[in-house]
Amino acid sequence: MADPTNHNQAGEVAPSTVDQQAPSVAEEHAPSTDSPEATDIPTANTPDPKAANPEDNPNAAKPAAASPKREKSAAAKAAKGEKAAADATEEKPAAAKAAKKEKAPSVEDKPFVEFIEQDYLPALQKAIAQKGVQDLQVSFAKQKMPITGFESAEECWQIIGSWSEIGKRQFNLYFPDEDIQGKKGFSCNEGKKPSTLESFLIDERKTTLDLLVYGLVQRLDGQKWLGRN
Repeated sequence: MADPTNHNQAGEVAPSTVDQQAPSVAEEHAPSTDSPEATDIPTANTPDPKAANPEDNPNAAKPAAASPKREKSAAAKAAKGEKAAADATEEKPAAAKAAKKEKAPSVEDKPFVEFIEQDYLPALQKAIAQKGVQDLQVSFAKQKMPITGFESAEECWQIIGSWSEIGKRQFNLYFPDEDIQGKKGFSCNEGKKPSTLESFLIDERKTTLDLLVYGLVQRLDGQKWLGRN
């Protein structure tokens, strides 16, 4: 006996299970009629958005635009690099200029004997001549002090100056430390052996060529040996 569920009353063939499910599947993936929407049903004709050329395919993914923050950061780094390069370029001429401006060694930095012979004696002779003394004789030697009571003292460097004017005038400038910044002494006489050793320029912190010349000229002037004295 035939199964009545397989046939309609009019003798038509009943739809299969596949036919029954097809409308539901189609409805599930079909777009709404209210507004156009993209379906998730894959098709063979749609190119891969990532692989497609954006010039040929309008659906191709476009490269993301650079973030404004990243652009500012990159610009700031570039500006910083340019500034550092400019500063480095400026530092080189500045360093060379500073090296040129370094003060040259002064005459006072010369070795003691070299300074006295090359710089002090010529300057002293010139200064005393300007005061009216024309026959000044100056020597520089290491010898005993010609002062009473110092016969047993060690030899020391001294400048001896003399000229013949109202008798024989002589002065001695002593450097017992062999250093213009060290102790200095002075003595003078007119034809007799000196008996007094004076300190010379003891209150000055630093002795210079000009100070040595000025100090001795002033001391001789105070002795009334220069000019109209």
